[in-house]
Amino acid sequence: MKKTRLYIYHKDSGAKLVDFFGWEMPVEYSSIVEEHNAVRQKAGLFDVSHMGEILVSGPQALDYIQYLTPNDASLLNTQKAQYSALITPQGTFVDDMLVYKLSDTDYLLVVNAANTDKDFDWVKNHTKDFDVKVKNMSDQYTQLALQGPKALQILKPLTDIELEEMKPFRVRKGKVKGEDALVSRTGYTGEDGFEIYTLSSNPGEIWESILEE
Repeated sequence: MKKTRLYIYHKDSGAKLVDFFGWEMPVEYSSIVEEHNAVRQKAGLFDVSHMGEILVSGPQALDYIQYLTPNDASLLNTQKAQYSALITPQGTFVDDMLVYKLSDTDYLLVVNAANTDKDFDWVKNHTKDFDVKVKNMSDQYTQLALQGPKALQILKPLTDIELEEMKPFRVRKGKVKGEDALVSRTGYTGEDGFEIYTLSSNPGEIWESILEE
């Protein structure tokens, strides 16, 4: 089974590990009720590094995103995110996903873990009419989700990003515990909070620092 870069931290913490679509992932540490209440009342930290990240780059990146998805990506300003989907020419769904506009020529698609390979194949196989390049970055990114009413208070001392100014579905580049990162505010696990994407080879530093806070 595949393992995230944070696997050893889950194992050492006594997490219950299960097979999730080929990934050995922590499903719980104590109890579902206790962890549910923690996220609702304080904060919870999730390792969601199994999610897929696909980078679309090139002078026709926006045109290509418009072709792939049903939402109007031209409404995205730089450093903004949109909940969207991959669809077929018939209008049926391939998968739902988040679209992040990183620049005028760079978009990051975040897709579901179980469908990453299928989604990447779909994206890759429909580029012939567009001046774009697509790259599967899933094995390079570590993604953390810090969710709950105290998420801002916990993350603030660890980053140079002005978290208070971030509205929902925004993304910013900056440092988290000295590591380059993208930080977004989609709250997709059910509470207001932040997602941290990093290409760091040592994401455990971020993980442990958040737990200490």
